[in-house]
Amino acid sequence: MRAVRPAGQCLRWMAFLSCLPLLCASVPQPADWVPVRWPWADARSLELLAGSPVNCLLVKGYPADLVSAAASQGLVTLAVISPGGDAIAATRKALAGKVNGIVLEGDFAEGVAAGVREAAGGAPVIELVARNHIRLGSGPSGAPGVSILGTYQGVWPGISALDDGGKKAGPTGSVWIDTNTGFIRAVRAWGDAALWIANEPPAKTVVTGARYLQAIADAAISGARWVLAFDSGFAARLHGREADAISDWGRIATLLRYFEQHPEWRSMREYGQLAVVQDPAKGGLLSGGILDMIAVKHTPVRPIPRQHLTSEALTGVTMAVNVDADSLTPEQKEVLRAFARSGGTLLTGPPGWKDPTPNGKITLEKAELERLNDIWRDVNSMVGRRNLGVRLFNVSSMLSNLLISGDGKTAVLHLVNYTDYPVENVAVHFIGNYRHAALTAPEGTEKQLEIYPTEDGGGVDIDKVSVCATIRLW
Repeated sequence: MRAVRPAGQCLRWMAFLSCLPLLCASVPQPADWVPVRWPWADARSLELLAGSPVNCLLVKGYPADLVSAAASQGLVTLAVISPGGDAIAATRKALAGKVNGIVLEGDFAEGVAAGVREAAGGAPVIELVARNHIRLGSGPSGAPGVSILGTYQGVWPGISALDDGGKKAGPTGSVWIDTNTGFIRAVRAWGDAALWIANEPPAKTVVTGARYLQAIADAAISGARWVLAFDSGFAARLHGREADAISDWGRIATLLRYFEQHPEWRSMREYGQLAVVQDPAKGGLLSGGILDMIAVKHTPVRPIPRQHLTSEALTGVTMAVNVDADSLTPEQKEVLRAFARSGGTLLTGPPGWKDPTPNGKITLEKAELERLNDIWRDVNSMVGRRNLGVRLFNVSSMLSNLLISGDGKTAVLHLVNYTDYPVENVAVHFIGNYRHAALTAPEGTEKQLEIYPTEDGGGVDIDKVSVCATIRLW
């Protein structure tokens, strides 16, 4: 007599079976997905991925030949579904077409995402939403182990230019660099979920190879992945195997491989004797805010979500900026008062200041930026010329990020160059008694650096930085 399984148990088995492609050794796990918006439908286009670390294709269409060829090469395919139709029916159709999972891109009506995840069974569902709709501290997941947050909103990284072609200066007085790094740090301060920045190239814009590299590195130095997206001209030239496009694609693959070969960098924490206490659901989700202002000055900073503010979170911090004092609970205010009583320097936003709420936008409005300037001037005065982890010289066109290992014995300093030409003669002065220093870059192997004594610790010199470089101290 054959046993009849309960309906719930059958559904669990169906979910498990749908996950089997993700459990195969030849298929990468979600945390290791390196995504690209794949603009072509022919299986032959996959030849471009040979030797590349890209292993996850976001597709609008999913012809059988393409999906089958991708599966045979161990590539993950995710069907992109946008608002405007029956998302649940589209999910069922896509999964019947043998894709591995679903990407919901855009802002759907309430309940749609939950319905899609139910229809997907055990297949992963990734949401690319507006910044203010990101589920901070969690990974919207359709399958066990899938923990990827994502947004379609991002600034295009690079040096801001004025209408006359000149370089724009920001509130810091430095050349202003449009970047997603402050936003990424604010989100990642909530937890360990992978973060995808999925903004596409500006409309009607030809993107140079160097700008693609800057977009990749801008996300990677703070632990996120940019979802590769090609402008239409580059896509056409690459598909046609034109020499210059193939050359740029090779550089893109090399830079991606550089960061993917070092997954330990994503698990390192932000170094920071300077902490910024801020609600990520407010100003932390905006680009061009206080975190980016500090980053442009190359001062290491540790974002602390207001909701995670404890005395333990302030360990190692000597200065703290409380951006929106009125938003703190009495208990949180007492944590900061205790920090100040123990000798820490505390800066509070001006009276009446409210950290701006994104409401669908990703940058500050002019009036908000002018008010934030008051906080910035106080921060800049408080920091002065102190070394709060590292000081950099000859880096006006660069951004940096200083990370530290869990045991505090190894530090990693990422440098990204936002110009189209190499930056030469960079000096780095760091705090601590590190005895060894090494430089790595996408273009070559690791090079040992000579450490010389400085007032606060030690220093190293770098001859040249093309797109990005990393200094390891131990």
